[in-house]
Amino acid sequence: MTQHVQDPSAPQSAPNPLRWRILGFLGVAQLMLILDVTVVAIALPNIEADLGLSRQAVTWTVSAYTLTFGGLMLLGGRAADLIGAKRVVLTGLLVFTAASLVTGFAGSAAPLLGGRIAQGVGAALLSPSALSLVVHLFDGEERNKALGVWSALGGGGAALGVLLGGLLTAGPGWPWVFYVNVPIGLIIFVALARMLPAQKVTAPRPGLDVLGALLVTASSAALIYAFIRAGDDGWLTIATGTLVLLAAVGYVAFVARQKTAKSPMMDVALLARRPVATGTFLILMATALMIAVFFLGTFYFQHAEDFNALQTGLLFLPVAIATMLGAHLTGRAIGTAGARLLAVTGLLTAALGMAVPAISMHPATVVVGTAVAGAGTGAMFVVASATALGQVAPHESGIASGIVSTFHEFGASIGAAVISSVAAASLVGDTLSGFTNGFVLAAVAAAVSAAAAAVLTPGRAR
Repeated sequence: MTQHVQDPSAPQSAPNPLRWRILGFLGVAQLMLILDVTVVAIALPNIEADLGLSRQAVTWTVSAYTLTFGGLMLLGGRAADLIGAKRVVLTGLLVFTAASLVTGFAGSAAPLLGGRIAQGVGAALLSPSALSLVVHLFDGEERNKALGVWSALGGGGAALGVLLGGLLTAGPGWPWVFYVNVPIGLIIFVALARMLPAQKVTAPRPGLDVLGALLVTASSAALIYAFIRAGDDGWLTIATGTLVLLAAVGYVAFVARQKTAKSPMMDVALLARRPVATGTFLILMATALMIAVFFLGTFYFQHAEDFNALQTGLLFLPVAIATMLGAHLTGRAIGTAGARLLAVTGLLTAALGMAVPAISMHPATVVVGTAVAGAGTGAMFVVASATALGQVAPHESGIASGIVSTFHEFGASIGAAVISSVAAASLVGDTLSGFTNGFVLAAVAAAVSAAAAAVLTPGRAR
């Protein structure tokens, strides 16, 4: 691909003196996007009761955001490469902040889901362009450290979101899980507008592949809807099979579109590279397992044990600490231990953690098991990012970041949809069998993925 914009954030002879400060603000912005998945998860029972949502609407409250976020991520990453990451970061930040305000005012399912979709649009612009800036600003060993910080914020922030969600829901009320984004978003916008270097466009701006973005988003929506419906209609039904088939056709059409479009969103061949393919697989599994932890844990504590939102949030504090610790230790060890060993270790740790509540469902075992699983997923976030982005060329950093971020959100969407369907019996009834089945499925998926990672993940560079 031809680079049409001179990106001033690209590494120069002297590193940007503000790079660590910029990383801090970009990290907080990314943290806000990740928090908006789990901070909402803790408030779901209250939102469900106040707005009278169905089980499908409850699932879509998570999936509408993550699906739009993931479906348009490639468009956001491509826009960062074509028109400059600074413009895309600031635009996405404004859209996300405004949408958060609107969502907080929602009084029924329609405006709630509409606001979540708008939040997803803003996040899709912000996240890949912010990660592209991180890749440009740092090089060599500094880049690995920066990606470790980025991953720790994402993984640990997801867990902290449950605690924050509990505090806000039990305090001023669930709308504040959205209102809190407004002042934070405005502060970050002002800071980044001042610190990020000015940009100069050196050539006419090519068009963006909007049709490609719509194809991949619609295909993913059909797939997610199939998973959600399966909880009510069954997995082996004509309706479920038709939706899966439509999704497959849509993905094929997307690939064909990328080969014929004048300005494609991505070079499909990028996904054929072993590091990128492995990194996207690992990030998808890490996020799906993380969502399984929060979705099952949140509803178990509040539905089965009748804990309130604040108590539930506090019970997830060990998960937050374990996730950040797993990410931190992996970021320090990946240079010497190598990605393959750490990927397998992280997945096996997650499988072990999920197996604990699957064997014995009790508040203590759920806390211990989810904390162990959190440590494993935290490690996987670092390995996935370092594997997929460690060797990309500067002009590919935006789209590569977009690919990683896309599969991050698709993992969240798929995880929420599948776990919601598997645990449907417990979500709408008084039995614990649905929660048990959900933890069993997550443990098996993590163990199988560990075997796949042992084969797919590149070994330690010599």
